[in-house]
Amino acid sequence: MHDTPSPGAIRVLRVAVPTPLRRLFDYRAIAPPAAGWQPGLRVRVPFGRRQVVGVVVECREQGELPLGELKPVAACLDEAPLPTDWLWLCRFTARYYQHPLGDTLHQALPVLLRQGRPLAGRVREEWQLTDSARSGDAEGLKRAPRQAELLTMLAQHPHGLATQAVLAQGYSREQLKALAAKGLVARRETPRTAADSPAGKHLLGEPALPLNREQAAALAALHEGLEAFHPCLLHGVTGSGKTEVYLQLIESVVARGRQALVLVPEIGLTPQTLARFRRRFQVPIVALHSGLTDHERLDAWEAAASGRAPIVIGTRSAIFTPLARPGAIIVDEEHDGSFKQQEGLRYHARDLAVARAQRHAIPLLLGSATPSLESLHRAQGGDYRHLRLTRRATRHAPARLELVDLRGRPRQGGLIPPVLAAISETLTAGHQVLVFINRRGFAPTLACHACGWLAECEACDARLTLHRQPAMLACHHCDRRRPLPAACPSCGSADLRPLGSGTERTEETLAAHFAEVPVHRIDRDSTRRRDALERMLGEVRRGEPCLLVGTQMLAKGHHLPHVTLVVVVNADAGLYASDFRALEHSAQLLEQVAGRAGRASHPGRVLVQTLHGDDPHLRLLADSGYDALAVQLLAERRAAGLPPFRFLALLRLESPREESAVDLARQAAEALRAWLAERALAVDCLGPVPAPMERRQGRYHLQLMLAAERRSRLHEATAWLAAWLEATPAARRVRWSLDIDPQTLA
Repeated sequence: MHDTPSPGAIRVLRVAVPTPLRRLFDYRAIAPPAAGWQPGLRVRVPFGRRQVVGVVVECREQGELPLGELKPVAACLDEAPLPTDWLWLCRFTARYYQHPLGDTLHQALPVLLRQGRPLAGRVREEWQLTDSARSGDAEGLKRAPRQAELLTMLAQHPHGLATQAVLAQGYSREQLKALAAKGLVARRETPRTAADSPAGKHLLGEPALPLNREQAAALAALHEGLEAFHPCLLHGVTGSGKTEVYLQLIESVVARGRQALVLVPEIGLTPQTLARFRRRFQVPIVALHSGLTDHERLDAWEAAASGRAPIVIGTRSAIFTPLARPGAIIVDEEHDGSFKQQEGLRYHARDLAVARAQRHAIPLLLGSATPSLESLHRAQGGDYRHLRLTRRATRHAPARLELVDLRGRPRQGGLIPPVLAAISETLTAGHQVLVFINRRGFAPTLACHACGWLAECEACDARLTLHRQPAMLACHHCDRRRPLPAACPSCGSADLRPLGSGTERTEETLAAHFAEVPVHRIDRDSTRRRDALERMLGEVRRGEPCLLVGTQMLAKGHHLPHVTLVVVVNADAGLYASDFRALEHSAQLLEQVAGRAGRASHPGRVLVQTLHGDDPHLRLLADSGYDALAVQLLAERRAAGLPPFRFLALLRLESPREESAVDLARQAAEALRAWLAERALAVDCLGPVPAPMERRQGRYHLQLMLAAERRSRLHEATAWLAAWLEATPAARRVRWSLDIDPQTLA
């Protein structure tokens, strides 16, 4: 690392550009911006036959090549560098996850900044009366009655009125300009993010709720570490009031003039979280998630970076939001797999939150009713403070799972008669029912009753899902779609039948059984339109009897106070999967969906249909809850040498030609094992083996696993492996990636 020379001596800029290559590129410096050349400035540079936007990472007096052989920077796009905390986080992320720095910086920027737009949020144009107009100097408007009417209207808004509001009343921009020319009104610009929230003298828009003893103890523990890195795991049962603890912690942070970053796992949770936070706080609050337009995202990013937004709420990618005055980071539902990016830059937002909080010396709060085994292990080992909320805010205890044996019983839409009877009783009592089935579509596939043919995807090792709305066969892995066949392609029989149940089939069955009650299906297909999920949940929250049929979208954090019965159609899907985390994830999902029942004044009940009611893990979960199962799973992981007791990395390879992927995987494994043996490095190399779904999207997938007890050894080995792959010609014909701390082997 070279020391940054004085601005006058800088001749070479080392720039990170969006490319798969793990290196920086040298360019000749041009005339510097006003503040001089610094790391963090965006520049436009020639790269091959095109120009790209890159970020200056280092400034030097000279490079490895003579100055005359370097291409000059085409333009500097910023007057001041991007925030230093953002640049540090990107460099840490690229190093930890073994990803090219240029692509990491590119992914961490809002789209408009990647394109070279200025770092500036949009402004709102407003008009208000001048002192001259207020003192009565408007006599000259007798021959301009519309201007006089406009002036009267503006007088009713002493804090100003936006141009759009003026135009909506039938006035014109020319009339505004005429009044401005006469000195009667003044134009001003305010950032949109600041104008979106009410400004008041008080921080709170509504009073905080009273805390019970456990909540108060947790908040007191959090207050002890407001000025230091203070990681805490808030382990509370569903409905125990974790969000109220978040809100009161944020109140303390914002009152100190600092900012809070809140991460939620799904875009579907953002609107309800945002609404609750905006009711509580009278300060600008911004959201960052994939549902925003490019301009909205840049507005929010700039408001956070400038410090104008004290509270930032977002999904996974919001971890890269710069904060001018960081005060606390909160990760809600910290166990959720959505925090792990599964393509490209494979980062984990929760783990980056830990690194970022430590860097800024601020408190970190991880909240969950079903904590990940990694977080539980760290809490048990003393790395995190373990805060417990064992009872709900209501007087009712969390509903326990009741296992219902499916064996030998007829099913309709996946439901057996005793469960349908329980649904009927609940609806008759005036309550709501949630039916959970983690399969989209009408049925998992279509089958021929004559010869046993199954509808399979041509590009994946997967079956096509039968949909009825609209009617088609679709692959949920590659999105291929095919019309329904009139007859079996194998034997010609017309006896084609749906096999199994999905959300559409269960919805159809319930609608036929309970025609007088509305049925709301909530899955990825029914919520594609913007705000569709929030509109449906708004109808549900009115409290009238209804049925909800949905996937895991409904299991995460939603407050459904009128749901008293939850039905899990099939609990077996994740019990026997090949992934060692499958049981942990299935148990978390079951506990989370069970937590939707009985959150208000009526107790809840959870019926779990299963073909394996005698499974010891499932029985332990039903009898003693997630915490008891987690203790057993941790003991099993320790005995097997699996995370969190060892660290893993996966080399994933894929190619349309199976032999290309196999040959490269074998070469990589042999080279890595020889290198590890030469250095006597304590890292295990396992494989290569086919991925759990070997053929997906027309490509063959293999993987090589690395395991080590020390994280530093694992990173040393993966760094060498990445360098070997980049230098190997055969690797240019195979798509490969490194996944550090993989959350799934699929």
